Amino acid sequence: MPPLPSMHRSFNISFHRFLLPPLVYFHSHAPSRLLHPAASSIHSGTQPKQKSDAADMLEALLDAAEREGSIFKVVGVVTQPQSSSRSRKKHVLSPVAQRAFDRGFPSSSIFLPSKAGEESFLSSLKELQPDLCITAAYGNILPKRFLDIPPCGTVNVHPSLLPLYRGAAPVQRAIQDGVKVTGVTIAYTVRSLDSGPIIAWESLEVDSDIKAPKLQSLLFAKGTRLLLRELPSILDGLAVQSSKEQDHSSASLAPKISVEESWLSFDETALAIHNKVRAFSGWPGTKALFLSKNSVGELETIEVKIITTRVKPYDSDVSNSERAVWLKGNSLVLCCGDRTVLEIVELQPPGKKVMSGRDFWNGLQGRQLLKFKP
Repeated sequence: MPPLPSMHRSFNISFHRFLLPPLVYFHSHAPSRLLHPAASSIHSGTQPKQKSDAADMLEALLDAAEREGSIFKVVGVVTQPQSSSRSRKKHVLSPVAQRAFDRGFPSSSIFLPSKAGEESFLSSLKELQPDLCITAAYGNILPKRFLDIPPCGTVNVHPSLLPLYRGAAPVQRAIQDGVKVTGVTIAYTVRSLDSGPIIAWESLEVDSDIKAPKLQSLLFAKGTRLLLRELPSILDGLAVQSSKEQDHSSASLAPKISVEESWLSFDETALAIHNKVRAFSGWPGTKALFLSKNSVGELETIEVKIITTRVKPYDSDVSNSERAVWLKGNSLVLCCGDRTVLEIVELQPPGKKVMSGRDFWNGLQGRQLLKFKP
């Protein structure tokens, strides 16, 4: 546990970037471990605001820091290294870095370390003397040398009810498991992954059709409000005394999602498939194979992305069909494991836009559609 801070009323807070290495806080004389020199030309003031839960959290912290009587200030931002756009031949800022620019941060206050344990980064962070570090959904373990720097510790906003779903993909894995209730936890960061003492938590009922990006946004919005509520006690050191150790025997893991997991198997139940489609929405998405007869009567494989599904009540016509895919209303329906019925509401063929099941069916021009069986 970090030592209690001295009882002063102005605190420096550094903000950690979603899913990527460490955070930073800035001082007017902070060392330059910074943006690419071309960064100033990237920010034109006309860039559209990009949707990002981490950027929204940063903006909420900045808004709170600027209010009269605020007890803290945000002195810097750490975000992922810039990506390169081959088509435009220029560097592209992350949503967090772009939002920081939009709020008036100079490039010298935005740090882009590739790893949390970089010697130059840790040296720069130590010179800033931040009182508190804040991380959001950071899936890796921070080194002890990092955790020893801020006297008030490092606090993590994690979108699950810890100790459940520790790891890189808590929202996705919770939806994949079909949970009815999840939540967000504010906890101290320790060397073991998402295992620190809990400062506060709030729960949220999970709609049976909500997709991961939407649920994640709801949880981070709730987590931001919870963090701002708890900041005074965190900065005064009272949260250290009132925080609760996790029940480690009840912990579950939420490992990172791989692209290989995106394939669907219709041997699973309709509910399991529906939950996977919801969980993997956004990235990496879900894919399925179908069969259809071409103009000369040969079976050809059709690969599609499955965008939106629903679980249908028992339907004897569909449930008794081994391989056929049916059109009912505007959706495709088919039999899955245990004779359950899945409705495919939206899908996307390669190179085409997202379309309804009916539009896809019409494009078959009367050809029969079958489930793919390996």
